[in-house]
Amino acid sequence: MTFELNEAVEILDRTPTMLASLLAGLSGGWLKANEGEETWNAVEVLLHLIEADRTNWIPRLEVMLQDGEAGAFPPFDRFAHLNNGQADSGADRLLVDFKVLRVRNIERLRELIASEDLLERQGTHPAFGPVKARELIATWAVHDLTHTAQIARVLAKRYRGDVGPWKAYLSILK
Repeated sequence: MTFELNEAVEILDRTPTMLASLLAGLSGGWLKANEGEETWNAVEVLLHLIEADRTNWIPRLEVMLQDGEAGAFPPFDRFAHLNNGQADSGADRLLVDFKVLRVRNIERLRELIASEDLLERQGTHPAFGPVKARELIATWAVHDLTHTAQIARVLAKRYRGDVGPWKAYLSILK
């Protein structure tokens, strides 16, 4: 295993800045583009990341550390962000909100994981059963990377039909 808490935090800390660099100031054509029916655009992915930071990672870690396997994680609605009325929110404001929330969550993560042995604490996931704190935190970091890649892919596919024969060399468009 290669999990290191500080390395996971390096990714978690950079995600809001990376997304701000990519998305801040972009026109609606970029921000509202998606990959087709029932797919998410960049703003919807950003809203999903915010919702996960609000209701998933830290609340689940808190349950895990307080109740162990006896306490089941609170459910996480992966689609709640689509129904919260914020889809028309400006990306620039959402990027600021995400950064503020992420800073608080990283501070809370450091408070909760005061020692390395706490990374082995287990909780009960509603679908997977017993999981460890380190697995939850590693998943959080990989979740960020997954959705960062998704945003890049969605943006690239907006020009799928415009790159002509170079499409053969652009793996992101496949």
